[in-house]
Amino acid sequence: MTRRIFVDTDTASDDAVALLMAFEHCTASLVGIGVVAGNVPLEQAVQNALFVRELCHSQTPVYAGAARPLVRPLETAQNVHGQDGMGDIGLPIGGRIPNEGHAVHALIDAAEQYAGALELVTLGPLTNIALALSLSPGIAEQIKRCVIMGGTSDSHGNITPVSEFNIWADPESAEIVFSSDLNKVMVGWDISRKYAVFSDAEAAQLRAIGTEKAQMAVDSQTVVRQFCAKETGIDGFDLPDPIAMAVALSDETIVHSTVASVTVDLENGPTRGMTIIDDRNYIDRKKTTTIVLKADRQHFVQLLKSALEK
Repeated sequence: MTRRIFVDTDTASDDAVALLMAFEHCTASLVGIGVVAGNVPLEQAVQNALFVRELCHSQTPVYAGAARPLVRPLETAQNVHGQDGMGDIGLPIGGRIPNEGHAVHALIDAAEQYAGALELVTLGPLTNIALALSLSPGIAEQIKRCVIMGGTSDSHGNITPVSEFNIWADPESAEIVFSSDLNKVMVGWDISRKYAVFSDAEAAQLRAIGTEKAQMAVDSQTVVRQFCAKETGIDGFDLPDPIAMAVALSDETIVHSTVASVTVDLENGPTRGMTIIDDRNYIDRKKTTTIVLKADRQHFVQLLKSALEK
């Protein structure tokens, strides 16, 4: 059965790979892509999404969304992904035109059109989703599931000691989303760090698949690879958005999870954007988030390779 999926992304190198997986999955039908500022400024993120759409010969509409966080100034991750977000390897990015309309309204329209069936996958800051919930609270009931790449379940961060970038970039929006009645699945950076790291040898094997998609998927991680070596201590590069997409595309990716409430720290300083997970009853908040604690790396890699081979 075809599944209707809407993706919200701050398109950079790992987002691009996640989009490839969604475009090429046999049971997924992308009904729309919303773009938000995060890894790179909005205009660059839009161009990156359009580049991937063209690479996959798709007509899925791509909509520009929020150009900055809800209340804070935009702080990008171009030191992680490159100035163009795609590894600065000279990809032909630019000059493409997004679809008319705003990503927030496109998401609301899709939730209404596919009420009870739409699955939402978020790969960047949650600004567009928070705005959509504020404008149309009813979409929380209309969206079947929202898979979120963000946060961390083990308090081990990639932007502060305890915080993950997507949540840190716009913690106010993240708090709105996590406190909502959306049926949420959180795939934190800890899952990427543990199950989605590719050594140089493994990356070479992926690239050896030989397709244009495979070459782009690996080569666009060039700046990420350098960042991992200098900052996160990862031997290779990790792919947080693709493993979140794998969770969205196949429940078999999840090995172990728990249901909890998530509260986002809104303070400035090292705890900004920390995801506070309560799977007991310390905080008076509904448990509306499934937290992925363990993932099946082999299944994830199979899904990834299948997309890159096409």
